[in-house]
Amino acid sequence: MIRLRPYKKEDTNRILSWCQDEKSFYQWTAGRLGEYPIKEADFSFVEKLMPFTAFDESGMVGFFTLRNPGDSLDELRFGFVIVDPSKRGKGYGKAMLRMGLKFVFEIYGANKASLGVFENNTKAYNCYKAAGFKEMISNKDESYHILGEDWKCIEMAVEKQ
Repeated sequence: MIRLRPYKKEDTNRILSWCQDEKSFYQWTAGRLGEYPIKEADFSFVEKLMPFTAFDESGMVGFFTLRNPGDSLDELRFGFVIVDPSKRGKGYGKAMLRMGLKFVFEIYGANKASLGVFENNTKAYNCYKAAGFKEMISNKDESYHILGEDWKCIEMAVEKQ
């Protein structure tokens, strides 16, 4: 069973070890945490957000942050979502996100949860869909120039039922 707890600084090296190559690093961070390979000091940025570590009886299995993208707590945004590579494809990401959504809606009282995912990150996109996120129509296309390519960002959200 997946549970969440507040992120601890001691979690850093384990979380960073899950991002094993440059492309996956930028898919995970969009460069917002600095250059690859990331340094522990750069990761301390997440402490300014609402960081969570997911775990089960085997130990740490995932990580994500929440932040407030606006002036009210009506919407919270997921970011830096990552799952231990040995746990991927086994439902851990979906379970972690669903637990995070409980925090968003039941603890924080928000009405909407959102996130962005690169269209070249189909495994993450499918995980978010399985957790209940739906693609949002946006009037502006967001893309990033990464590793010599333009990566389009897909906006996804879940509204409180």
